[in-house]
Amino acid sequence: MKPHTLSVLVENRPGVLSRVTGLFSRRGFNIESLAVGVCEEPEMSRITIVCIGDDAQIEQVMKQLNKLIDVIKVSDITENDRVERELALVKVTAEPGSSRAEIMQIASIFRAQIIDVGTRTVVLSITGDTEKIDALEKLLRQYGVKELVRTGKIAILRGAKTVKSTK
Repeated sequence: MKPHTLSVLVENRPGVLSRVTGLFSRRGFNIESLAVGVCEEPEMSRITIVCIGDDAQIEQVMKQLNKLIDVIKVSDITENDRVERELALVKVTAEPGSSRAEIMQIASIFRAQIIDVGTRTVVLSITGDTEKIDALEKLLRQYGVKELVRTGKIAILRGAKTVKSTK
């Protein structure tokens, strides 16, 4: 079983996300990552879902998703050439002095931005692939990660290919 990235176009209406995630829950699938937002057409939202399963299981989930009234299009973009990104905010213990300088140096190496500085903490913002964010988190653990928030993966196809409605 491997991770699959699904791009789901849905009507931008209340309750749609609940119905989509409920389908996964009823089928016993865990959602590894979920990101949702309005897309290029304001009446639609795009949901990017990463879940683990074999090809047959994912195909079955996609068929069930397509049966939901508010779902416009479901695409498994796992095998397509795509760009993926995730956003993370990390609050790290940063005592004045050497640890603060070290954290700033690590942030620079990872191209993370320092977006808030407190008397004993620093908040970093980083975008990138999952592995990059995991690596930064691992390095920052030694200083004391007080809070970590991640968006979940978003993805878009490379080149001229698109995941668009057929309407």
